[in-house]
Formats: sequence, structure tokens, C-alpha cells
Amino acid sequence: MTTTTEPTGEGLTVSPPATVSVAPAGGRWIEDWRPEDPVFWEHTGERVARRNLWFSIFSEHIGFSVWSIWSVIVLFLGPKYGFTPAQKFLLTSTPTLVGSVLRIPYTFAVAKFGGRNWTVVSAALLIVPLLVGIAVLKPGVSFGTLVLVAAIAGVGGGNFASSMANINAFFPERKKGWALGLNAGGGNIGVAAVQLVGLAVLAAAGKSHPRYVLAIYVPLVVIAAVGAWLAMDNLAQAKNEQRAMRDVVRDAHTWVISLLYIGTFGSFIGFGFAFGQVLQVQFKADFDTPIKAAYLTFLGPLLGSLIRPVGGVLADRLGGSRVTLVNFFAMGVSAAVVLAASKQHSLPVFLIGFIALFVFSGVGNGSTYKMIPAIFRAKANAEMAAGSPRAAADTLFRRRSGALIGIAGAIGAFGGVLVNLAFRQSFLDTKTGDRAYIAFIAFYAVCFVVTWAVYVRPSSRKLAGV
Repeated sequence: MTTTTEPTGEGLTVSPPATVSVAPAGGRWIEDWRPEDPVFWEHTGERVARRNLWFSIFSEHIGFSVWSIWSVIVLFLGPKYGFTPAQKFLLTSTPTLVGSVLRIPYTFAVAKFGGRNWTVVSAALLIVPLLVGIAVLKPGVSFGTLVLVAAIAGVGGGNFASSMANINAFFPERKKGWALGLNAGGGNIGVAAVQLVGLAVLAAAGKSHPRYVLAIYVPLVVIAAVGAWLAMDNLAQAKNEQRAMRDVVRDAHTWVISLLYIGTFGSFIGFGFAFGQVLQVQFKADFDTPIKAAYLTFLGPLLGSLIRPVGGVLADRLGGSRVTLVNFFAMGVSAAVVLAASKQHSLPVFLIGFIALFVFSGVGNGSTYKMIPAIFRAKANAEMAAGSPRAAADTLFRRRSGALIGIAGAIGAFGGVLVNLAFRQSFLDTKTGDRAYIAFIAFYAVCFVVTWAVYVRPSSRKLAGV
């Protein structure tokens, strides 16, 4: 497609629309993309970017649902399957681990293959764990087989990283917060959505039909892949910044932010995967059937997903480090409430504490992610003050921010594995989750101290504006 310019009534020219070319492999590529140009953005860019955003959100949403689908499937695995609670926690932690590892290569895949092309591929891959699960999921299946199938479901965890990297390239700096927040929130809600699907299956068909949950998502995966193929675009100028990845790996702030993101996103995804199982094991008399647990399991992930943008807004107004600091204190208090309720076997207080954990983990997701660009913006400002050209400092800011988003997302997801392993070991040792809750309180205390010491404590070495 050729570029054109159109004269306006005042004799001025409007920036040309994006140049879209058809690659030999059939992919649709945009050769000219200038989102920071206000005229280009108004006349062409915003419409194209929003179209890609909506289809990206849907694909990522289905990815999150498939990633967390085993948190629902384990509710169906009754006595006929013969699995222990410890084995079920392993089934929920396995896809979390695989998904966290895949987030790094998925981040690079967008620039390597094109955002549209990779969205099609990553969406289509989701059908594999669904079909394999449908084929093998029945009483008598071996535990090792189910671990393998659960591991394959980890491909859904990688979709977040590639989706965020792709959408980040489409939007101008002034719109990235809104677009990335919407993209992340729409994906996170997939955790709650799949639990609602599980509840509907339990209510309509009973606990003997876990394969129905998998089957429901098969056509949705097809819609996501076909929709991406028909409506999304590749950006030709998207490039992998390998030097940026090397730079951020050597930066101490990368590992501090990753630690904090383990505490926020790791808690969110870990609790989302484990909550229903925890209720069934810790309060057997109250949740003697899967459907009773399913009535509650979706609520925490839903609230945690919906409130994530609030954490970003608060961080914009008050500072990401301050919001994150207070948030970790609140998470520690919430975990202490859960521990006290567990010892007293008080289900209402237990639920209040756990729902609060979900809510504050959602707030922390938003505030911690907002700290990433603030850190490198502060470093860029310091370099400009030392004489570095603004263009060079801004380029460095964007490259390092994007690289850290990928690393923090991967390490934060690994926190979900630690949450499930903590529950597994605690129930193995004591038949309760008390040791896990104590570990969570201790970890949130560490995150609180680290946040204060590195970003909040008055110091001449502190980065301004984080």
C-alpha cells in the first residue's frame, strides 16, 4: 500500500497513514509507525492501535484462563482419582513455573516474528493443552500424565509478556499507562473467568465432568487466533534490544523490583491458583463439595484484577514507592488476619483476610509496575543533568524500561510457584496452611523493609520521583 498526503483546507498536509505492506508469508506489516507524531496519531495511529489492543486483550485473557485452568480442574479431582492435596498443589504450581520461564522468550518473539503473527501462534498453541487434557482426563489417569498436561498449559502464562511487549510498541508514551493497564487487567481477569466457567460446569453438569471446562475454551481459542489473524498488525520497526537486556541485568534495581513483584504479582497468581484447594483442604466441613468452594474462588482474583489500575493511579499521584510501601504493610496485616483465622478455624474472618490479600496484591501490581518507568526516568534525568543529550537519555529510558518489564514479569510469575509450594509443604507437615501464612508475613516484611530502604528512606543516593 502506498503512502499518500492529503491537503487540508489551509493548504497544510496531513501526516500520511501507516504504510501497510503484505509480506511474502502473508503477514500484514506496518512499515511506517509514528505514534509520537500528534497528527499521525489522531488521523491514523490511534484507530489502528486500539484495534490491535482489543484483540490483544482477548487473546491474553484466554491465555490467562488456560494458564490457570488447573486451579479449577483440581476441584473436580475427587476420590476416584486418588490424588492427595499435596499432589493437587503440585498440579497448580507446574503451569505457573512453565509460564514464568516462557515469559522471557515470548517477550523477544514479538520483534522476531511480528506482533500479529506471534499473537496468532501463541493463541493457537493454547489449544494443545486443552485437547490433550480432554483426551486423558478421567479416573485412572496417572499423576505423571496430568503433571505433563498441566505443564503444557504453562504456554498461557507466556502470552502476557508478548502481549504487553506488542501493545507497548503501538502506543505513544502519554498513552502507554492506560493501554498497558487495560491490557494487563483484561488478561488478569481471565483467572477469575475460568473459575466462573468451572462453577457453571459444576452447577450444570456436576463434579464428574472436568473435561467440559476444557472443551468450553476450545472455540474461544479458535476465535482468538482467527481474530488476531484478521484484525491485528505487525510493526516492522519493532526490534529486540539485546543490549538493554544486558544493561538491566547488571542494574541492582532490576533485582529489587523483581523481588517486590514476586510479593505482588506472585501473590496474586499464586493465591488465584491455590485458593479453591486451600478452602477445600483447610475447611473440609464447610466445603465438602467442589461447587461450594467454586462459589468463592473467583471473587478474589476478580477483585484483584479490577483494582490493579487503582494501584497505578495512586502511584501516579502519591509516588509508586510510597504506595508500594504501604501496600506491603497492608498485605502483611491481611496475612496475619488469615493466620489468626486459620488457628481459630473461623471461616468468615479467613475469607475477609484472604480477599484483602487479593485486593492488596492487585493494588501492588499496579504500583510496582509504575515504579519501573519512574526508576529509569529518574536515571535519564540524572544523565541529562550530567550533560547527556535528551534524545540519548530518552532512548535509554525506553529500552531499559521495556527490558525490565519483561524480566520482572517472568520473575514475578515465579512467585506463584513459591506460593503453591509453600502451601503444599505446609499441608504436608501440619495439615494446615499456617506455616505458609507465616512465610508470607515474613516475606512481605522483607519487601516492606527493602522498599523503604531503597526508595523511600531519605538519602542523597535515593532516586527522585520513584
